[in-house]
Amino acid sequence: MLLQNKLKEIPVILGSKSPRRNELLKSMDIDFRIEVRETDESFNKEWSALDIVKYIAETKLLAFNDVDPSHLIICADTIVVDQNGKVIGKPQDLAEAKDVILGLSGKKHQVYTAVAFSYQGKKISFVEETKVWFNEISEKEVAYYVDRYKPLDKAGSYGIQEWIGRIAIERIEGSYENVIGLPTARLHKALKELFI
Repeated sequence: MLLQNKLKEIPVILGSKSPRRNELLKSMDIDFRIEVRETDESFNKEWSALDIVKYIAETKLLAFNDVDPSHLIICADTIVVDQNGKVIGKPQDLAEAKDVILGLSGKKHQVYTAVAFSYQGKKISFVEETKVWFNEISEKEVAYYVDRYKPLDKAGSYGIQEWIGRIAIERIEGSYENVIGLPTARLHKALKELFI
């Protein structure tokens, strides 16, 4: 049986307000509704990037503990880690977004997305990593991108699917969708292991 057919029998909730995750899950031909619950995303600064992103995704999932367990709940979180191991979240303002992108210019960084999902009391989570290499990008190009695209809702201050991804990303190693915010192939595999 196809996973998509099996999931037609189950109410699916995506616990994310990200329009990119919404589009990616839709593109997997899964029917779902969006429900967002506010959670505290603070974390221990001493933790590793993997622990941080997994903790935040699992915290988002915990916010749905009162939902009927017959629902499949899917939550996710994405962070960017620069070449020095510093975790980069969403920028506070456009000036910070410009500084972040200039810091990534000409260097490699990692993008981690954690996915946490639950069904019938079973909770599963995983973290996917993608390595991204940026070409050198000028201050004028950074200013153009930030002023035009306003990437304040994006970890790492950029969207790979936008203009900057077309002109500045030299190559990636790993899942492209993971950088957008949802590693669809890995999620499909994990859901198949649970349902098929």
